[in-house]
Amino acid sequence: MNAHDGGRQQLDAASVLNARTTLVQLLARAGVYSGDAEELIGLVEAGALALARQEVEALGREAPQEKGEPYGSGWLDGARSLADGLDRIAEEALRRAVAAGVPDRSADDRPPVGRMELERAKVAVLPLYLSFTDVSDLDPEATDQVLKALLATLTSRQRAGYPGRLTEFATTHRPRLERLYEEYGPGSAIAIHGRYSLVHSPTSIAVLERLADDPAPLRDEWDAAELPPAWLDGLTTAWERSGTGG
Repeated sequence: MNAHDGGRQQLDAASVLNARTTLVQLLARAGVYSGDAEELIGLVEAGALALARQEVEALGREAPQEKGEPYGSGWLDGARSLADGLDRIAEEALRRAVAAGVPDRSADDRPPVGRMELERAKVAVLPLYLSFTDVSDLDPEATDQVLKALLATLTSRQRAGYPGRLTEFATTHRPRLERLYEEYGPGSAIAIHGRYSLVHSPTSIAVLERLADDPAPLRDEWDAAELPPAWLDGLTTAWERSGTGG
């Protein structure tokens, strides 16, 4: 039975569990492995808790001024305590989520890249790529190979937060990326086949982020996956030139 507080309806634990179980079963009928479904749901839960923490922190700075300083101090202390509690719960939810995707492995290991991790990466890179340039076809199998090599450089926990990292990278380096895609991407005079081929792929955003942040592990995984060295060399050259305006 749902609890009520001043006319506001809240979900009880049984209803939340029912919704979760229903979602897992529906995803299973669509062909999504239960471990993948649990991982996705867990990431959503962890994210909701993290956002709730931010909301509580913001509320902590909005103590009613008319109540006086002692009241405001107690308000802030209470908000901080609640935010810390939410932070711990969010951290535990994230730990469970990444563990669901890699059973019997530490969340800080670098296990083989799972299907759901690969799908999340694809969902993350495409809209970022399209914010700079147009779609250009590149072999889908090559896309998977590139993303697997890239994700293999990250821990499970890092993979969970990778879309946010990519968004931050694209925002921080927007002018430089705009120059790069204008000169080397789809619509430029550079042909899709050649050393700049990867600039024509949505995966280029992800590869550029790794090149800028930690290139050595990427190069190791690139070699291990036997991906064309020219792709990585060409993207590295384009990145370096775009940093100086071409």
